[in-house]
Amino acid sequence: MSLINLFNGLVYGSLLIVMCSGLALIYGLRRVVNFAHGALYMLGAYLGYSVALHSNFWVALVAVPAIMALLGALLDRYGFRLLQNREPLTVVLVTFGLLLVIEDFVQTVWGKANLSLAAPAMLDFSIDLLGTSLPVYRIGVVVAGLAVAAGLTLWLRLSSVGLAVRAASTDPTTTAMQGVNTDTLSALVVGVGTALAGLAGVVAAPFLSLSPSMSSDVLIDSFVVVVVGGLGSLGGAFVAAMALGLVQAFGAVYLPDTSVLLPFLLMLAILVWKPAGLAGSRT
Repeated sequence: MSLINLFNGLVYGSLLIVMCSGLALIYGLRRVVNFAHGALYMLGAYLGYSVALHSNFWVALVAVPAIMALLGALLDRYGFRLLQNREPLTVVLVTFGLLLVIEDFVQTVWGKANLSLAAPAMLDFSIDLLGTSLPVYRIGVVVAGLAVAAGLTLWLRLSSVGLAVRAASTDPTTTAMQGVNTDTLSALVVGVGTALAGLAGVVAAPFLSLSPSMSSDVLIDSFVVVVVGGLGSLGGAFVAAMALGLVQAFGAVYLPDTSVLLPFLLMLAILVWKPAGLAGSRT
């Protein structure tokens, strides 16, 4: 039982890594708390479902993030750029309104019934580990989460664009004075963040039921991860995502009556100990 719980926690934590990386990136550069991020994840899942039906899962895995990246660039140009210096309540209202628009769009196009997408044939089997059957597709989800974490870390640490992103997230004015086009950079970052939300949706589709309510199911956990990890901190988000995944998996088995409260208790404990989060410098 403990092994399968550990495995399920790692799977969900890996999915949260893919999902929350985009949320942390967007906040880190634009200072916009995007309440529509869960809806973008849901839209990615439904787009992946449609693309996979007309081609295959692997095409969806490439095509959907590309489509979502373009959508993210448009959102930055006509939304987040305008919201960057607005009052927090304005940001909440606008992004929450965007969430409602996307949810209505999904219900209009795909309906309200739950949908499911089969795992790709080459990953649709299980292996035995210490007497426990582990689905290979879910192992692939863990690999995908680790790959996203490693790829983003290398991009931000070793590339010139990543250096500009880190500089702009700390001091956008000084970065702009050094000749960096911060608006173009922000469009790139929001595009990458939105693409990651779409990628998380495609990855989740074969093992989670698709429904118009799936955005709210993951949005709360995503914000818990970002707050616990530290606002705008990718490294903190990676650690917090895995921790929350394990808390959710073991809590559902050993503390079923209070499992829904565990993410908030984790957040409360971390913020009492360190108000800026595990790796954050801003409160």
